[in-house]
Amino acid sequence: MARYDIKSDMRYLQLLSRSFPTIAEASAEVINLQSIMYLPKGTEHFLADLHGEYEAFQHVLKNASGNIKRKVNEIFGNTLREIEKRELCTLIYYPEQKLEIVKSKEEDINDWYHITIHQLVSVCRDVSSKYTRSKVRKSLPEDFSYIIQELLHERTDDANKAAYVNVIIETIISTGRADDFIIAICNVIQRLSIDQLHILGDIYDRGPGAHLILDMMKRYDRWDITWGNHDILWMGACAGNKACICNVIRLSLRYTNLGTLEDGYGINLVPLATFAMETYGDDPCLEFQPSLSGGASNIDEKTIRLTALMHKAISIIQFKEEAKIYERHPEWGMNDREILKFIDYEKGSIHLNDNDYPLLSSHFPTVNPDNPNALTPEEEALMDKLSHSFLVSEKLHKHVKMLLQHGCMYSIFNNNLLFHASVPINEDGSLKEVEIYPGRKYAGKDLMHFIGMMIRSAFQNDTEEKERKYAIDYFLYLWCGKDSPLFDKSKMATFERYFLKEKETHTEEKGNYFKYRDDAHIVDRILDSFGITGENRHIINGHVPVHVMSGENPIKADGKLMVIDGGFSQAYHKETGIAGYTLVYHSRGFELVQHEPFTSTADAIQRGTDIKSTIQIVEMSNRRMLVADTDKGDELQKQIEDLKELLYAYRHGFIKEQERKK
Repeated sequence: MARYDIKSDMRYLQLLSRSFPTIAEASAEVINLQSIMYLPKGTEHFLADLHGEYEAFQHVLKNASGNIKRKVNEIFGNTLREIEKRELCTLIYYPEQKLEIVKSKEEDINDWYHITIHQLVSVCRDVSSKYTRSKVRKSLPEDFSYIIQELLHERTDDANKAAYVNVIIETIISTGRADDFIIAICNVIQRLSIDQLHILGDIYDRGPGAHLILDMMKRYDRWDITWGNHDILWMGACAGNKACICNVIRLSLRYTNLGTLEDGYGINLVPLATFAMETYGDDPCLEFQPSLSGGASNIDEKTIRLTALMHKAISIIQFKEEAKIYERHPEWGMNDREILKFIDYEKGSIHLNDNDYPLLSSHFPTVNPDNPNALTPEEEALMDKLSHSFLVSEKLHKHVKMLLQHGCMYSIFNNNLLFHASVPINEDGSLKEVEIYPGRKYAGKDLMHFIGMMIRSAFQNDTEEKERKYAIDYFLYLWCGKDSPLFDKSKMATFERYFLKEKETHTEEKGNYFKYRDDAHIVDRILDSFGITGENRHIINGHVPVHVMSGENPIKADGKLMVIDGGFSQAYHKETGIAGYTLVYHSRGFELVQHEPFTSTADAIQRGTDIKSTIQIVEMSNRRMLVADTDKGDELQKQIEDLKELLYAYRHGFIKEQERKK
């Protein structure tokens, strides 16, 4: 019999006994947990760099990266025609909309209901098979919980139960609840098809629906995010960093994507439009013409013109606001990015990298050559108004709170290290120490941890004022600082891309992580530093789009590192040749799902079009992985050991059994 050091654990066991006050209850829980250990591992989905592409992201979640379609093919095989399987999949993805179409065309709707409900129950039974009945029950809608449970656990191939099942379905139809039931079971299939969703950063910018993505995530329980540089930019804006506010607005104007700002968060840009027209009304602003890719291709010339004026106005203010922060923090070594100081306003040129370059435009009506970083009174007033809009946006603050609750700088799940961009390393491949507060230097895991703490401190009122202000300023360094784990480049050449034609000035040299991430030895060194052991361990990140058209492989370092930024954003489609990746980690191993561009939700509903996906087998296990093989299994094993210790305490009189209060 096992012996335990009961005395040292007595306080904990007394607390545990409140939840399991009898031997019978503690034993039952041990049996329950032990059985869960032998269920198949749940399916994890990893996505990166969503960049506001709400419709495509929503569709990927609804079809579980093609997993639901594969399930339908496996279950029904040749018993259904391809068009029937496609119709069934579309119904599962978009039940409300598809039902309306079916009811307008179907002659015998009751017969369709009967057949379809049987099919949906078969799919739901399959996707729920790797979960406990308790977990499935918790995912069911209250109205239909009992009915769905009965249908899932009774089979029509049992002659004694066939009539029972058929009567349940007939009654659902005859009582007028068929539509509601179909919608409910379709949503259950969607939820159970993804056990855990990992987002590797950059929900924001470029696309129009970042706020819609976060609204959608409210409905999901098991998801997490490792913050990306664009998420940090919006978080900084929410915290009141004016340089971040300018960058957020500038990028929204650059990609003619004002939906998230104006419609999503109620940010009032009228003062900026008024200021831009008054200040830059005679300026062609050719360098600030917005990108018209994707859904922005149909805007009129007048809107394009106004967007360009606003784009230039906020960019000039951005350079000034950034310079003010760099002046406050010389320890960052970014004074060379106080870019307006290096312009010769008479000659219309700039001195950079020991060279003089002519500017494409030298119209700077708000810049004082003697004090170029100073805002004019009008710019000051404008920034006060814009800052106020960000600080009082209730929905923005709710969404940032979600990012804080579900997010961090890095995560470790089942021997996989997740982060958005990089871990700064030196030229020799060793971990690089980075100063994140005067006198405090950290590297690797410690660096990521302390940056995460600093980010949270910016939103906590009990943080000491000096540290809180520093944390708010530090959002800018995380966005564009040389040694930022979210940037890790020599510079952010925003000014150069707008004002200089010489391409060499646009170059942003990548840090050593990106140079060496195909080196298995360096990847092992990083994994070691984060305390991740074992043979099957990986780094998974995004940030830099994989150029599939150029032959780049997302699997690097002998399979130890996976880059899953395939270009969700429409702005990247021509560059990458695809429309994003999903990395799927199920009980058999890793699969990388490569998506082609998504047409539209309307097409998916009306014509049954789906995201065409190509599956690449990354790494398969020689046996099916169980819950026992996962982090969850380790956690359950510890709970089992604790409960066994409690049983020992009961049986040897250290703790008395109690009757549960009714």
